[in-house]
This record gives sequence, structure tokens and C-alpha cells, in this order.
Amino acid sequence: MDLFITGVTGFIGGSLATALLQDGHTVRGLVRSPDAAARVEALGIVPVLGTLDDRELLNTEAQRADAVINAASSDHRGAVDALLDGLRGSGKAFLHTSGSSVIGDDVAGNALSPHVFDEDTPLIVEAGKQARHAVDTKIRAAAGDGVRSVVLCNTMIYGSGTGLARDSVQIPPLVQQAQRSGVVRIVGSGINRWSNVHIEDVVALYRLALANAPAGAFYFVENGEASYAELGAAIARRLGLGPVESWTVEEASKVWGEGHARYSFGSNSRVRGNRARRELGWAPRHDSVTQWIETQMPLD
Repeated sequence: MDLFITGVTGFIGGSLATALLQDGHTVRGLVRSPDAAARVEALGIVPVLGTLDDRELLNTEAQRADAVINAASSDHRGAVDALLDGLRGSGKAFLHTSGSSVIGDDVAGNALSPHVFDEDTPLIVEAGKQARHAVDTKIRAAAGDGVRSVVLCNTMIYGSGTGLARDSVQIPPLVQQAQRSGVVRIVGSGINRWSNVHIEDVVALYRLALANAPAGAFYFVENGEASYAELGAAIARRLGLGPVESWTVEEASKVWGEGHARYSFGSNSRVRGNRARRELGWAPRHDSVTQWIETQMPLD
């Protein structure tokens, strides 16, 4: 297939692009600069210069592609509208990358949520994530407009990317802060828990969804969970550092930004990816984020 992928310079999009190239697909990838274009071209990706705000360009690329994967932003409504407009009535696949912070709470790392969601559970979405939920809902509804639209809601992703970006967005910032300061820090007590999944298993599910997912499908992408206290302890052991220390949201915001401090590091996001296993035969192989941190995580 001739695929159009946004986010090809990123962690998820780059890993997907390289894997799908290996499968024999042609990949056209959205990039923002000539430098990025040269780097993705070296990987075998056909660069398309532009941004998520280029509505006409996205619409045209969607029309010419056999399928579209949006891995650049979970929240850019304008880009989603442009891509769906280009796909309307075609029956082509549109895979959208969402994230499970959509059901994240705001507990400052100091509470364990009893709520564990799957695809059949009504979601509890806080005010700060209603816009993302609305994007996901719009994409699923595009099934009624002749688009094989699919939402893949990723949890905390670990592992090393195979494209231009090696690092994911949650564990590496914790590690980098610890390497700079000599102390592993988490938000609050760290009893808050996040579901997680290895990047290789993420790629495997996107492959299955591209081939077989029905229109309007929503999948949580998950294979295990851990608390931030457990993650922090594993990082400390890997780096040979002392006890993990706590930051308030305000302290963490100065380093990681308030959005990340609250919804990436201070929240609970507990889900189960039952539908992908049941419907697509997804069989993830990696099940221990702490083991990966202690034995495989890059330190450079």
C-alpha cells in the first residue's frame, strides 16, 4: 500500500514507518523542514514538506494514499478534519494515535484510582481532556462517512524507537532529570499507576489494525501496569542512585511543564486492552516495564 503517515520524525510514527517499509509498503511522511526531509528520506520515507495546519496539503495526501496513519498529535482537531475530509466515502483506513491520559485523573501522585477501563467501560474524562475525547469520538463517527476509521489509544510506551527518535515521552524525562541531579524524583508519593506497553507491541497492533480493524473501532494499547514509585525505584537501581524523592506538582512543573506534571506523571491511567486481543488476535510479547528499565534501557 501507499501510506501517508504524520509524525514520522517522532517516536511512534518513526517506528511505524520503518516497520511498514519493511513490510513492503510505500510511506510518504509529513515533515516540517528540509533537514527533517533529508533525514527521513535516508530511511526510505518519501518526505512531504508541510505542517498539521496545512489543510489543503493534508486533504490531498489523504486522497492519494491507500491509507493514512496520524501519529503526530492526538489533539490537533484541524488536521484530523482535513484528513477525514480527504478520505470521506473512500472506505480507506485512517488510524489515529490517541493516548490514555484521556482518562487520566489529577491526583498529584498521591492516590491510587480504583477505576480500570476497557473498551466496554464508560470513560471518565476530566475537563482538561474533553477536547481529546471529542477528537476520538469524531474519528470513530467517521465510519458513517465511508472511512475505515480506527482509534488506537496508547498507554505509557517504553522500549527504543526504530526511527529517528529513540526515546518515548514518559520514562526518559524521569531518567534525564535523575542523571542531571543525581536523585530520582517522582510526583507525590508515586502510588498512582499507569498501564504500559512496549513499542514493538504497539507496532504489531498497528499492523493488525491496518489490515483488519473494522470501521469505528477503538483499542486500548496495553500489556501491564506499574506505579510511578515502582518506576522510580527501577530507575534508581539502574543508575545506582539512592532513594527516590518526591516533588509536588508545582516543583515538577518547573522541569517538565504543568501538563506533563499533572497528566503524565501525577495521574492514574489504568486500562485493559481486551478488544485488540479478542478481535484482532493481538498477542503482545513484552510484559515488564521495570525489567526493561533495569536491563535494557539505554543510558546515553
